[in-house]
Amino acid sequence: MIMLGNSSRLLAGIVAIATVFGALLADFLIPVGAAQHLRNDAWPPHAKFHDAQYIVMSLLLGVIALVLLMRRGGDRLPTLGPACAILAVPWLALLGALLFPGTAIQDPEFDNPSPLGLHPQVLLSLILLALLLAAVLLAARKRPGADRSGFGA
Repeated sequence: MIMLGNSSRLLAGIVAIATVFGALLADFLIPVGAAQHLRNDAWPPHAKFHDAQYIVMSLLLGVIALVLLMRRGGDRLPTLGPACAILAVPWLALLGALLFPGTAIQDPEFDNPSPLGLHPQVLLSLILLALLLAAVLLAARKRPGADRSGFGA
């Protein structure tokens, strides 16, 4: 039987892995995505710099969160909560970037499939943020033998 704490750590761990590797794969290594990002000849060097910055930031935030999750008590809210907050940063930043004037989720020459009417990056962000919320809610549930702080037996 899976304990609630293990479920919360598993959900957060899935998001952590996606955060460590997602931007690196999608923007640099996988040819279809890379052609729209770092390997896009139409992009000026400064735009590529900021995409590379996002890739490195996502990788570092994912690793930091994984370290927290792997620690003893990583399934308990006092550790899991900050790990989930760290993991939310690049995904919330992706959504927040849409609010700035002159930004677009994709360049006009590219046509990405839009499941559920959302750009795939927006959909992925919403799914991963929902997983993080579920992880926090599972960890916050009072378990038999645990106190509210998450430090119980």
